[in-house]
Amino acid sequence: MSKKKSLVKDYMTRNVITVTPSTETKELIKIMKESNHNSYPVLDQDKKIVGIVTCSDVLLRDWTDKVKGIMTTNLVVANEDLSINDASRVMFRKGISRMPVINKKGELVGLITNTDMVRSHIERSTPNKVDYFKSTLEQLYGIKTTLKHMKVDTDKLRPTQDRVYADELEGRTYELKRGLAEPAIVVKTGNRWILVDGHHRSVASKKLGCEKVDSYVIDLGQDIRLGMEKTADEAGIKTFDDITIIDDDQHPLIALTETIKDQQYKED
Repeated sequence: MSKKKSLVKDYMTRNVITVTPSTETKELIKIMKESNHNSYPVLDQDKKIVGIVTCSDVLLRDWTDKVKGIMTTNLVVANEDLSINDASRVMFRKGISRMPVINKKGELVGLITNTDMVRSHIERSTPNKVDYFKSTLEQLYGIKTTLKHMKVDTDKLRPTQDRVYADELEGRTYELKRGLAEPAIVVKTGNRWILVDGHHRSVASKKLGCEKVDSYVIDLGQDIRLGMEKTADEAGIKTFDDITIIDDDQHPLIALTETIKDQQYKED
């Protein structure tokens, strides 16, 4: 059983005012005054995003007559099916307050901002992830579990995920070094410590030489072989050494606009 994730497309702003590279800067300033917005995605003739222009660009960059001379072209965009939690982490790590959102065709469909992120968390009524998983285990196995917030020996953790992404791993490493990482979720069944959620932060901890991982531990109080253990066995995942690190530059639902443009040129 899994709970529905809140996605970027559920909270993004859809009615986005856009401009083109050939839009006159004077016209852009007029649009800014009338709309009272401070950033505008820049679309090419095929309606694909090629950049973004902000009030700061107009004020701080050398004057040019057209938007193409002041717009930012190397920016992060999100797929509309990216989870709100992942989008929040990306924006935090990149130090940005807004991300253009594209669909599977690479077309602009919205804009997600920090304000949208706050709104998503305020409106979210789903139970805490740890409590939800704890309750699910109790219902599934007909048992009563206990929950502890504790440090677990890194070498004792049994992973259940076969891959992690390099960019996400970099983010978790950043968070760990600054004491910002969320605890992992671990299930103690018999003498085994099964890692349920938090593979990126646990792999990062291992690489940093951390002997323990901050964790929420759900203790089953007995030895029950979980389904995810069986799946991990079949996949040959027993230690962190069995996890593949995907060296792609970006999470599969995040991309750089320059990369998108390069791909389009290859297809033309």
